[in-house]
Amino acid sequence: MKFPIYKISGELTGEEIELPDDIVGIEPHRHAMYLAVKRQRARARQGTHASKSRSMVRGGGRKPWRQKGRGVARAGTIRSPIWRGGGTIFGPQPHPYDVKLSIKVLRLARRSAFAARAQDGGLRIVEDFKFDQPKAKEMNNILKGLKVDRSPVLVLLPDYDNTLHLSARNIPHCCVQKSSAVSTYELVRHRNVLLQKSAVESILEVLKNG
Repeated sequence: MKFPIYKISGELTGEEIELPDDIVGIEPHRHAMYLAVKRQRARARQGTHASKSRSMVRGGGRKPWRQKGRGVARAGTIRSPIWRGGGTIFGPQPHPYDVKLSIKVLRLARRSAFAARAQDGGLRIVEDFKFDQPKAKEMNNILKGLKVDRSPVLVLLPDYDNTLHLSARNIPHCCVQKSSAVSTYELVRHRNVLLQKSAVESILEVLKNG
């Protein structure tokens, strides 16, 4: 499948680059993508929520009153869950939310997400660009020129560039990442993907070999 190369002004350069069909031409596996996104979202949770059961609440060691003879319900502790100030029944406890997936499924999910973006027109290959210093205005002008400033956009670079990262940090729904480290979640979450020309080889290598 061939893709045109864009200038940062939004115009076509007249060049094209061909991406292999075994990567961008496959049928996206939606369920694998769902599992990968679910896994990443779950792993971001701290899982430190906690509540106190009747044994954890301070006090309540003494029996409030004698077992028989008072004409009221028997009670063994003032920290019973049915009492005010008592413990919580089946309350949340700290636990990990990690979802285990095989490497094969994770690779399929990322390849499917990239193929889905390529097939729905969300993938654009652009000429390389760099800034001498962080400039959100220049970054925003590039997004406007490519007509992707009004939707979530992911910019993929061959290597991490702190200047570009800082330039995009204050722009809503704009994310800059190294192409070899892109995740399924980022590809699914961003409707438009701007792939720098020099980053094509690195992302293809990752999609082929994991």
